[in-house]
Amino acid sequence: MAMENKTAVSYFVLSGVSSDPQLQPFIFLVFLLIYLLTVLGNGTIMMVITYEPHLHSPMYFFLTHLSFIDICYSIVTVPKMLQNLLADKKTISFDGCLVQMSLILLVSGTEISMLSAMAYDQYAAICAPLHYLRTMNKQVHIRLVGGTWLISIFHALTNTVPVLHLHFCGPNEIDNFSCELPSVLELSCTETFICKMTLLTSVLGLTAFSITLVSYICIISTILKIPSAEGGGKAFSTCSSHLTVVVLYYGAALFRYLRPNSASSVILDRLFSIQYSILTPMLNPIIYSLRNKEVKVALGNILQKMKGL
Repeated sequence: MAMENKTAVSYFVLSGVSSDPQLQPFIFLVFLLIYLLTVLGNGTIMMVITYEPHLHSPMYFFLTHLSFIDICYSIVTVPKMLQNLLADKKTISFDGCLVQMSLILLVSGTEISMLSAMAYDQYAAICAPLHYLRTMNKQVHIRLVGGTWLISIFHALTNTVPVLHLHFCGPNEIDNFSCELPSVLELSCTETFICKMTLLTSVLGLTAFSITLVSYICIISTILKIPSAEGGGKAFSTCSSHLTVVVLYYGAALFRYLRPNSASSVILDRLFSIQYSILTPMLNPIIYSLRNKEVKVALGNILQKMKGL
């Protein structure tokens, strides 16, 4: 009730990917295909790692959880976007928008935390291989995964609670296909400085980025010290897939959240939102499977077993 007394807005209009009604059926089919590929690809990665004993290592344990997070990311954003592409009124309720916003904060926070945990795992494997089994024992990687979820829940709450105290008196059109926090803050009738600073100075974001950055500085430094080109190439190949994912995700997310708001940036904001919240979850299983011989062999083994049934 307190929320209703503070705002005149009962729903938001999501502008979506395109306002051209002739393009929307085509866009719907494209993103439906992306959504299905995301769920199928990440689900396959989870199944392969679960049913292949030789993939039961910390790296693949993290990859399983990353695939689960990517599925959650798509479920939070894509179905509502697909619904609005076919609807005459592209709306989302006020409460529904806040719930979607908090879930996006949760899964995006978990994603960057998981990427940092995977970066640390790569650091331990390449920079201190003799101590790897002790450093990344079962208890450690279970605690890391549990910690990523707990920290991300705290991250989502600390960014959602300040929004509950804002007034929204109109306009109510969000220049995006989902209720991302920066897009929602643009519509507030009250000062949003605290909300923006809470987001930009997030302990989770700064810590995860720092761990990832420092880990790769150490990894690259170690690889450059390897005397043989073959040894260096082999070491780099073990982390190349993860590094590709990190660059794709952080590149788009940093541009989206750190770029100053302006009317001319709306289209770019949508494109970068699509990149890290829709395309990257679809590309992750492709990147990890195509560049990972163990995953391809394991997938081949499962397909052979299925044919033999």
